[in-house]
Amino acid sequence: MENIGNTKAKITRRSFEGRVLVARGDKTINVLVESRIMHPKYRKQYLQSQKYLVHDEANVARVGDKVSFEECRPLSKNKRWRLVKVLS
Repeated sequence: MENIGNTKAKITRRSFEGRVLVARGDKTINVLVESRIMHPKYRKQYLQSQKYLVHDEANVARVGDKVSFEECRPLSKNKRWRLVKVLS
């Protein structure tokens, strides 16, 4: 982060929305993010999915909930995402 005078540069963090698959561990949830991609040559849409380990400090997310999460500093070997809010 670079300071220019008294103003601070804003940190841009990636954020996603997904569905909770596993909420067994303490303060950790496994979230599936699905996105629709169009093939550049054949112009056909297909689903691409990715799983993320997300830090849930208050253990509020349950299996099946839709959640929003954002990038943060590394919290463990595989956990680099923090829960923002539970959408439904």
